[in-house]
Amino acid sequence: MVGAAIAYELSLCPQVQVTVVDRSVPARGSTAAALGVAMAVISHKVKGRNWKLRERSLHRYQTLIPELEALTGQTIQRNTQGILSLCFESDDLPRWRSLQEIRQGQGYQLKLWEPEQVRDRCPHLSTDRVAAGIYSPQDFQVNPKELTQALVAAARLNGVEFRFDQSVVGFEQAEPVGEDAFCTAVHTASQTIAADRVIIAAGLGTLPLTQALNQPTAVGPVLGQALRLHLDAPLGKPEFQPVVNGHDIHLVPLGSGDYWVGATVEFPPETSLEEALAMQPEAERLEDVQQGAIAYCPALATGTITHRWSGLRPRPQGQAAPVIKPLVGYSNIWLATGHYRNGVLLAPATALAVRDLLL
Repeated sequence: MVGAAIAYELSLCPQVQVTVVDRSVPARGSTAAALGVAMAVISHKVKGRNWKLRERSLHRYQTLIPELEALTGQTIQRNTQGILSLCFESDDLPRWRSLQEIRQGQGYQLKLWEPEQVRDRCPHLSTDRVAAGIYSPQDFQVNPKELTQALVAAARLNGVEFRFDQSVVGFEQAEPVGEDAFCTAVHTASQTIAADRVIIAAGLGTLPLTQALNQPTAVGPVLGQALRLHLDAPLGKPEFQPVVNGHDIHLVPLGSGDYWVGATVEFPPETSLEEALAMQPEAERLEDVQQGAIAYCPALATGTITHRWSGLRPRPQGQAAPVIKPLVGYSNIWLATGHYRNGVLLAPATALAVRDLLL
């Protein structure tokens, strides 16, 4: 999704010609395993780069999805009824009240509901152990696969060339004029693609690509599992179906009685990417997530599991996520990678940041 967002934003710049090379097809890998929950205002990130990226994405999303739907004719599933986070510890309430005050000063709403208010608005939730509900009407959820496919379709309409199922096998460099090298072309198994600028938005493919450039940037895998449940009737009030988060477990309404539940956070042992990809997810971990969701939403116990899936998230090693910066030693290569659990939220801001760096 990050690469597709960058391609689309650059396609809006008339002086730029964009070619995308991907070893797979759109919306695979980490994107295919994401739930698309965008926690910006409800996040405790309140300043610095991390908040600025979240806020910039929040603003861009307001125009991006309608823009893509109008251009492509595709419908992108999304939930704009906000995010409700359940607080189970009274000791955490001062921190939430402080965040509420900060957000108010920044121009955003953050509502703290008493357990009775949570029950009134979301009668499907158990509030026996809930100290408060924190409701963020500005935050949202979007289907990552549908959004990525729309970004690709829109970028194509704007002249971007996509070369899918082609792996990058190497890079061509000119003799450095100063301290930094200059990449002149990207090699695939069958083609050489001339390049004035190169952006590596490869997620877990970052390390082998940067090793080929003698500037290894480690991005390690973190496994996540999720499931889809179907119930005979929607939970709670049909007119109010926000995303719910409790104990870091998301409950995502999809309509027609379908819900996503997830996700686990599993750190594989120190292995290669190939070994991590071959690992079998632990069913017990997903069962724990399901039971955690049932604990705050008992009606989920009657649901039928229609799909289980897992994926690896790209987490930078030794530096903060995400990595958006020039590649050390090169004057025309940039990294836009390692978004860990926030790739969907931060993709628009990442694309704008890359555009600004290049232009």
